[in-house]
Amino acid sequence: MTNLPLLTRKEVESHNTKSSCYVTVDNLKVYDVSSFLEEHPGGGDLIVDFAGKDVTEIMGDLVSHEHSEAAYEMLDELYLVGILATPEQEAKLLTRENRHDFKLEKNAEDELTVTTDFTRDYKTNQFLDLNKPLLMQVLRAKWTKEFYLEQVHKPRHYGNGSAPIFGNILEPLSKTPWFVVPCLWIPVDLYCIYLSAQGLPFYCIIPMFAFGLFVWTFIEYGLHRFAFHLDDHLPRYQVAYALHFLLHGVHHYLPMDKMRLVLPPTLGVILITPFYFLAFALFPYYWAYAGFAGAFLGYIMYDCTHYFLHHMNLPPYFKALKKYHLDHHYKNYELGFGVTSSFWDKVFNTELVETSVKSKGL
Repeated sequence: MTNLPLLTRKEVESHNTKSSCYVTVDNLKVYDVSSFLEEHPGGGDLIVDFAGKDVTEIMGDLVSHEHSEAAYEMLDELYLVGILATPEQEAKLLTRENRHDFKLEKNAEDELTVTTDFTRDYKTNQFLDLNKPLLMQVLRAKWTKEFYLEQVHKPRHYGNGSAPIFGNILEPLSKTPWFVVPCLWIPVDLYCIYLSAQGLPFYCIIPMFAFGLFVWTFIEYGLHRFAFHLDDHLPRYQVAYALHFLLHGVHHYLPMDKMRLVLPPTLGVILITPFYFLAFALFPYYWAYAGFAGAFLGYIMYDCTHYFLHHMNLPPYFKALKKYHLDHHYKNYELGFGVTSSFWDKVFNTELVETSVKSKGL
């Protein structure tokens, strides 16, 4: 959605003639339908009767004529000129010179329950057919990088379990219930602490464990920003798009897929192993186990937190964190890379704030 000016109610109401006819929908979007009057099937006078007013009720009236989704899409594509200001925003408009500082912002949580119309989505965007296995479609396509990145970061909502990625015997390997992560990896983490305790006293284990936990927060940020969101540096090859899609693109494309929100154990092992060997290359044996245990717990907490942010009703702190992460999905995927916290976003100036520019393609 492009940035649009805020318009006051009085400004909208002043456009109430055939030569300048504005209407609003949902008391939010403002449309200039002046050029559409002669083309309206019901006659231009019918629209002029509502000039300067909200037409939500009449457009949805079953008796007069319930308008199709195509009608609303046409309004958005051809006639959208502004956003109707709330009373609070009107007060700000009177004190600000540039009303374009305001943007039409979506409440990310409101987007979570909107199920995508598969057929219409494919016909409109010519991207992926959600009725068919996705990976082979990515591999066989002839997209530009710009088109792929625009579409993969435009969230769809499958609304029917998990969309097929492989469509064969590999499909189960791509799905992981969230509780598998703590059930499988917490015993491994405790064993690492046990091994470190064979050669270190607890007053050494605890600070090293805390150090590892802190280091994980940086790894989390780095992986998300530079590996999962390699977007600008993605090679212009379909195979590269497929790898990007499998690693993280599918999550942005289908962000509410419950079975693809945590790393499958096999992929987890692949990503964790280099950090395991790095710990032992940098620190003595028992110290390495203590530090790795802290970092590994950080990963477990990250994966569970990520799932909870998408699917759980959370206490106040986590509600703010949930909004922050969902804004990364629905407002600007080029900012807000921290999942368990925004600490490193603040350090590296990638924090997602209310005034952040919206992500391209949304």
